[in-house]
Amino acid sequence: MKINSTMEQRLIYTVSELTRQIKDSLESLFPHIWVEGEISNLRIPSSGHYYFTLKDSQSQLRAVMFRSQNRSLQFIPEDGLSIICRGRINVYEPRGEYQLLIETMEPKGKGALQLAFEQLKKKLEAEGLFDNARKRPIPPFPGRIAIITSPTGAAVRDILKILGRRFPNLEILIVPVKVQGDEAAEEIARALCLVNQQHTADVIIVARGGGSLEDLWAFNTELVARAIFTSEIPVISAVGHEIDFTIADFVADLRAPTPSAAAELVVRDKKELLQMLSHHRNRLNLALRAVLIQNKNCISSLSRRLGDPTRRITQYYIQCDDLRLRLRNTLPRFLRQRKGDVYHYQELMFLHAPRSALQQYRSSLGFLKKGLISATQTVCKKHRTGLASCFEKLNALNPLNILQRGYSITRLLPAGEIVKSSQQIHQGDTVDVRLSEGEAYCIVDKVIL
Repeated sequence: MKINSTMEQRLIYTVSELTRQIKDSLESLFPHIWVEGEISNLRIPSSGHYYFTLKDSQSQLRAVMFRSQNRSLQFIPEDGLSIICRGRINVYEPRGEYQLLIETMEPKGKGALQLAFEQLKKKLEAEGLFDNARKRPIPPFPGRIAIITSPTGAAVRDILKILGRRFPNLEILIVPVKVQGDEAAEEIARALCLVNQQHTADVIIVARGGGSLEDLWAFNTELVARAIFTSEIPVISAVGHEIDFTIADFVADLRAPTPSAAAELVVRDKKELLQMLSHHRNRLNLALRAVLIQNKNCISSLSRRLGDPTRRITQYYIQCDDLRLRLRNTLPRFLRQRKGDVYHYQELMFLHAPRSALQQYRSSLGFLKKGLISATQTVCKKHRTGLASCFEKLNALNPLNILQRGYSITRLLPAGEIVKSSQQIHQGDTVDVRLSEGEAYCIVDKVIL
């Protein structure tokens, strides 16, 4: 029996071929898409690319935003931030993983500029750029004011108009800059540095008229904020309307709600100053006049109480003559009395002169010296006799003197015990025999009890 079998035709892909077809299908199916999610596991390596995961309550998606795209972002992504982004699906063939290549990104529910504003404000506040303790007072009477603003805007016209009305002779330096656009922040920061380097102003006004957040963005940049912070000259920020707040307002030494208000805050009205000076001059004249009248009355009163000074001077002359006469009569008698006292004390001093006392003490000292020497000799002689007697007794009891008469001292070795009886030694023991001169080591040959 012949059995026919048919082999099923199978289409077999390699891993690379299948991955490539999936890549082509996904990338052609999702060329440009909008995706909403929350940022997680954000990584920013030295290359500047953003690597993170987009997730919601059920799924997650790998995402990357290259440096060339994220350079234009106004805010910095962070974990937990909900975003809406536009990009395309890409398959990374070496690992067979798909990811989202992001081209644009914006925070969900909050504008990118508003988020960037809040992030920069939080950062600079933590560094202490907003501290009131470091802010300097505005000079009350500045000699020259530098205005950094657009030379054609309404802000500079309002400031000049008010300054001209309030203080016509004030010197004003206008530093023209762009106040809107990509180059505005750099020009404003450069102008602040230039005014500080030249030391040509007592105060600086940074001004711009109202506008949207995008229009005022140059004054919300870190570059302008740090230029205001490092300025040695006090800075007034006058940007936008009263409801507008910028980073420059928080860093500046003084915030003006509008450019016109900055002009009113920087100088006082000259007419008001003149009126105030006139008022103070009148008050000073009245006060001086009152003081003069008071002092004149006081002098008149004192002159009446003092009377005619010539009478007192005559009286003092008479008193001086009287005292001079009394002194002339009393002084010789006083000198004679004191001279007698001197003679008396001189005689007492001779009677109690120390010379005789010293002679007496010297004689007593010689007598005592002789007695001390005699007593010392007697004591020494007595002790010398006693010492000689003790020496003789000690010499008589010295065992070495006995050895000179033919005796010896025997010690049992090795203990060194003195042998007093033949029972202490045995045949073969070693003994040490001490003689009058020298000693001998001996071995016991025989013991006789």
